[in-house]
Amino acid sequence: MVNEENESVNRPDNTAFTQQRLPAWQPMLSAGIVIPGFVLIGLAFIGIGVALLITSRSIQVLELDYTGVEPNSPCSSCLDPAVSNCVCTLQFSINRLFEGPVFLYYGLSNYYQNYRRYGVSRDDSQLFGDLTYFKEPFDQCAPNRFDANNRPIVPCGSIANSMFSDTFRLFQIVNGQRKTVPLDGKGIAWWTDYNVKFRNPSITPLRNAFNGTVKPPLWTRPAYELDTTDPANNGFINQDFLVWMRTAALPDFRKLYRRITEGDYADGLPAGNYSLEISYNYPVQSFKGRKKVVFSNVSWMGGKNEFLGIAYLVIGSMCLVMSVVMLVVYAKFKFPEEE
Repeated sequence: MVNEENESVNRPDNTAFTQQRLPAWQPMLSAGIVIPGFVLIGLAFIGIGVALLITSRSIQVLELDYTGVEPNSPCSSCLDPAVSNCVCTLQFSINRLFEGPVFLYYGLSNYYQNYRRYGVSRDDSQLFGDLTYFKEPFDQCAPNRFDANNRPIVPCGSIANSMFSDTFRLFQIVNGQRKTVPLDGKGIAWWTDYNVKFRNPSITPLRNAFNGTVKPPLWTRPAYELDTTDPANNGFINQDFLVWMRTAALPDFRKLYRRITEGDYADGLPAGNYSLEISYNYPVQSFKGRKKVVFSNVSWMGGKNEFLGIAYLVIGSMCLVMSVVMLVVYAKFKFPEEE
């Protein structure tokens, strides 16, 4: 009796769901369904791939290397360690309208931001404005945690210390005179970084929050003076700082520096001659890297990237080939239908 009662208690309810009696449908795949299905999928993928490839190739991109390792490079003199505050100028021409909005990027090569020790060398609590971690930075920030006098470094870590420091000014040459092209640096960082992940301490003025701390060794100015023209663009919410702190996954990468969207250049860069003035501060020779500036516009699919279009074309072609193979096999080894 006891065993029967236990069995009745543990027995599932006698319902269609618990007893697995729900109605089910199982497709019976046949050659008449699979082969046309592969053909339709292949044609759809090829159509999408062609559209993506054409769109990607319509995007304008201009890349200018300014590393300076070539003897005839305008920036070769900046490689001399004895030269400080070096400024070099790149001259270039545009043959037709570079349609706007135009995005200006800086690019680095052979730079491994995905190296683990480098990637964890930061203090997220400090970057969120927690003053407790201003005095005692996270252990992972070492060796950029304290200076020689045991003063905390803010912001700490290798990522912040290695922040890109070259600056750019763009001019159009009109009748032999330089006309400044306005560069817009507002809103270039991710929304989540600016509004969620990074915060300044709620202390006014901001410089008071950094009392007793020192700037990273490679920085020329402290965090609260990163932008001398816009006080709101300082500290841990500085747009250039936010862009740099979002590390790249690959060793060759580019990061957004400015947008060209204002004044006479709202529709893009007109055809003509241009001059790019570069404050050459960021060394890359120690790791055999290269530096470049990239001008690019975008389309509905984003920036120039042919990989997605080629991937769709390859998958679509494979589907068509498989449909032909299945058709040949079906025609050659067709089994009589069962009566």
